[in-house]
Amino acid sequence: MGRDTRHAFSFGEHYDPDRVAFGPMVCHDEHALGGGRGFPEHQHRDLEIVTWVLDGAVDHSHTVGGSELAGRLEPGSVQVLSAGSGVSHSEIAAAGVGVTRFVQVWLTPDELSAPPSYAAAPVSPEPGAWTLVASGHDPAAPARIGTSSASFWVARLEAGGSITLPDDPRQHVFVARGALSRSSLAEPLGAGDAFLITDHPGLELTAAVPTELLLWTFTG
Repeated sequence: MGRDTRHAFSFGEHYDPDRVAFGPMVCHDEHALGGGRGFPEHQHRDLEIVTWVLDGAVDHSHTVGGSELAGRLEPGSVQVLSAGSGVSHSEIAAAGVGVTRFVQVWLTPDELSAPPSYAAAPVSPEPGAWTLVASGHDPAAPARIGTSSASFWVARLEAGGSITLPDDPRQHVFVARGALSRSSLAEPLGAGDAFLITDHPGLELTAAVPTELLLWTFTG
């Protein structure tokens, strides 16, 4: 396959005035790439770029201050690139591993033009519970984000398993794989669907089939 990208917010030529941002989240993309396909070297600044691989692997390289680093990101690790005052990077799907599918989120940082930084950390999600992946305020997180209000969580549920959303005032839930039962939601949701919560803390979700959920919470 080539490249299939789905944007949840206004991006590039696509502009939706009702979907410009959600708190500090300004981009939530889902990418499916064939081997060798992806995004050649390009530049960013003043963004926190968080990547979570679902299938396959991403070969990532970036240049900061004249130094180039490269590595492979696979399922089970989170990557945080703090673009700060400016970075160049590339993201290419690894060959020989089937279709690579990953989710990437861009956040506005607390501090503009900060020195760029990069981190990748292993994550072992606990079945049936929320596992903290990255955070701007919780020191227990495997990876740090330069957006103090934000935290990123993952939950993996078996069919029929339920989980309760936290009480944070702003939440973004993405069904990365599987499907949710109707439960307390208005409609059942499947892979690729997302919902935004601003006034219903503590909502209970139930998986119709084995399901992986990606949750962003914002303290304000």
